[in-house]
Amino acid sequence: MACGSATVVNAIATGKGAAFGIELRVRASCELTDRPGEIIGRVVDDPPESPRLIEICVQKVLKHFKLERTYGARVQTRSKVPIAVGLSSSSAAANAAVLATFAALGRKPKPKLVLDLGIDAAFEAGVTITGAFDDAAASFFGFGAVTDNIKRRVLRRFRLDPKLTVLIYVPPMKFHTSRINMARIKPLQKGVKVAHDQAIRGNVFGALTLNGLLYSGALGYDSTIALDALAAGALAAGLTGTGPAVVAIAKSSSAKNIKRAWRGRPGKIIITKPAVEGARIEECQ
Repeated sequence: MACGSATVVNAIATGKGAAFGIELRVRASCELTDRPGEIIGRVVDDPPESPRLIEICVQKVLKHFKLERTYGARVQTRSKVPIAVGLSSSSAAANAAVLATFAALGRKPKPKLVLDLGIDAAFEAGVTITGAFDDAAASFFGFGAVTDNIKRRVLRRFRLDPKLTVLIYVPPMKFHTSRINMARIKPLQKGVKVAHDQAIRGNVFGALTLNGLLYSGALGYDSTIALDALAAGALAAGLTGTGPAVVAIAKSSSAKNIKRAWRGRPGKIIITKPAVEGARIEECQ
């Protein structure tokens, strides 16, 4: 099991990012078979979505232990994280699938290896541009992480008060990161660097809001969704990932006002909390 995450700084423009875990989780299960080379994946909650990422995750774990000619596998995910809206569904699924495969093999994984195998699988599956190390680290560890995605390094850790409320507006559409037009992102580099510097210095809320406004403008999203949340009392609000979802962080006393400000828009509103625990292996029920 691994948690989804929300963006503080999207790393696509500069290769450096930041994210924090949220209490929406992906569960993966892996069953080894005696049919080497045959790995069958299934995204239970959204069958039209490709299972290629989780299949590659299993494949990479088996190859790591030189067991790809010994076992095949069946792997599936069940998720509370909406897919392709900017909440790190791919990173969470990769972390969970890698952990599930280790569990099926009876092996205890090291965190760095889990992250590396999942990110390598994401590159191979074509679902990431930078490797999304920020999302993967936040998903695995549960804390907030300011990162260098290119070097796969955590530059700063932070924790959000678990008493805070995280509100997520999810429009009725998807956007896969692989479709991004990099020509629209490159002009953001200076502004995103400012946001990343703010995150490094501990100004997580300011970084999140600035980053969201920058990417919303570049990608053609409606920035008034975040601005309405701020006007209603949010401590920070902005686009998460490459969208289309918008995340707002608020004290519980402001949550109703933000929800009211978003009411009437098509789609749904998810209410959750900052994660207090990262990824873990659970026994199958």
